[in-house]
Amino acid sequence: MIKKIAIALILYSLFPGLSAVTISAQTIYADLVVLNANVRTGDKSRPAAEAIAVSGNRIVAIGNTAEIRKLAGPATRRIDAGGKTVIAGFNDAHVHFMETGQQLSSVDLRDARSPEEFVRRIRDFASRLPKGRWILGGQWDHENWTPNRLPTAEMIDAVTPDNPVFINRLDGHMALANSLAMRLAKIDRTTKDVEGGEIVRDAEGNPTGIFKDTAMGYIERIIPDPTFEEKLEYAQAMSDYAASLGVTSVQDMSAGTDVGVYQELLRRGTLKTRIYACSPLADYERWKRTGIHFAFGGAMLRVGCLKGFTDGSLGSTTAWFFKPYLDAPNTSGLPRADVTTTMEGNIIEADKAKLQVNIHAIGDRANATILDFYETVEKINGKRDRRFRIEHAQHLRQEDIPRFGRLGVIASMQPFHVIDDGRWAWKRLDAERLKGTYAFRSLLDSGAVIAFGSDSPVAPLNPLLGVYGAVTRRTLDDKNPDGWIPEQKITVGEAVRAFTWGSAYAEFQEKMKGTLIPGMLADFVILSEDIFTIDPVKIKDVKVVTTVVDGKVVYEAK
Repeated sequence: MIKKIAIALILYSLFPGLSAVTISAQTIYADLVVLNANVRTGDKSRPAAEAIAVSGNRIVAIGNTAEIRKLAGPATRRIDAGGKTVIAGFNDAHVHFMETGQQLSSVDLRDARSPEEFVRRIRDFASRLPKGRWILGGQWDHENWTPNRLPTAEMIDAVTPDNPVFINRLDGHMALANSLAMRLAKIDRTTKDVEGGEIVRDAEGNPTGIFKDTAMGYIERIIPDPTFEEKLEYAQAMSDYAASLGVTSVQDMSAGTDVGVYQELLRRGTLKTRIYACSPLADYERWKRTGIHFAFGGAMLRVGCLKGFTDGSLGSTTAWFFKPYLDAPNTSGLPRADVTTTMEGNIIEADKAKLQVNIHAIGDRANATILDFYETVEKINGKRDRRFRIEHAQHLRQEDIPRFGRLGVIASMQPFHVIDDGRWAWKRLDAERLKGTYAFRSLLDSGAVIAFGSDSPVAPLNPLLGVYGAVTRRTLDDKNPDGWIPEQKITVGEAVRAFTWGSAYAEFQEKMKGTLIPGMLADFVILSEDIFTIDPVKIKDVKVVTTVVDGKVVYEAK
């Protein structure tokens, strides 16, 4: 019957003179209608409308309010948008789902403006914990401090005598351990660095507490795994939070073996977010044995993507460049160990198995290297619609920008990083390298597809902050009112498309979601203001009023 309803309502949308649709002597109405709205469909053939009708989990009609009102029956839920803007639900193309859920209940250090405030927040959080409980998360940023010295174990030992600590910098590429954590991990001055990582040491060679990239594994290996029930709590908290921000789909770059957690929420009927769950690149053999290809599963939960790492981050001076850093001339960054050994072969084999490959690359050399790998794969395995992705694509040489469009490589980017990194990136990179930093305009103009995400919990999950960042490029310190590298600004329409259609395309789902067209999944949001017409500076203050996922209202602002 649902299929009949959908077909009938779509037919009705073509013949608005009908007052209702009758099937087998039964009058059929929509389950949900949104009326008196400013609908931005994302469909070039019909970019605007006033109303939407939903049956089951599908959009079945788009039109004016008078047309769609005729589809509302006694049991139809009616939402009067009052002229507010409706767009397709935001699809976050790069998120760490479980980690964000965990961070929601961890110490928040992101906006700690001084070492003193940093220590005070840790002290207050630790005082509420039982002895022995690990303090994780954090998301600190020493670039908020003057001077911007890295924190040390010595700073926090006195306020965490009974709790081991391992708190991340917000980019996830270095973390601070206290002395208790290092004792538990048996770390001392004799512990050797590992390839692709670094233990920061003082003048006598003693670890300061900072561990970068692969060296973080020294501490991570002794941290107790959360229980399944704890993971359910994290995932549910994240799904609820995403709904409040209008995020209806995510692509989880670190799902790994946590897919069962999401499946359990789906079984319980409490999952409010569509999830495309990625595993580490090295897991390709496991997926290959199953015969599963990219984007396998249902509309709410799918698998088939793989995530690898080429380098670290700019903030940790581990992003891999062709030339040294201005403020750290002894290094050009840290490529991961497998970049020069197994990575290219793993990508080739994963592609043969028709799995989707997404590789993290920040520095210009990292990006150039992965583009080279992808080009080699195409030569060996032949042309097909594989939708390789580079996650971040943060710093690009000018000659590498056109390669994205030419090779069909998706630039999966996080626009909030622009307005955050822009406060201090100039200290690390010269003007020539900065030209290719978050090159949204140049990538689009060269024919590339951009998929926007947040990188949460590294950056805020709120996609409207991402739209604001892409359109204005005004740094968080307000020192670039006309935009940082302003020639790379894009329009609101382009930014929203990257957060909706572009992200859907990046997960092979552009025929299912990302635009508001009859037959598409009913995922959309109502915004408090029209982001397409207001002063772009005000976009960061816009709120989500209503979120609809799978045809159901999952969030309403109070």
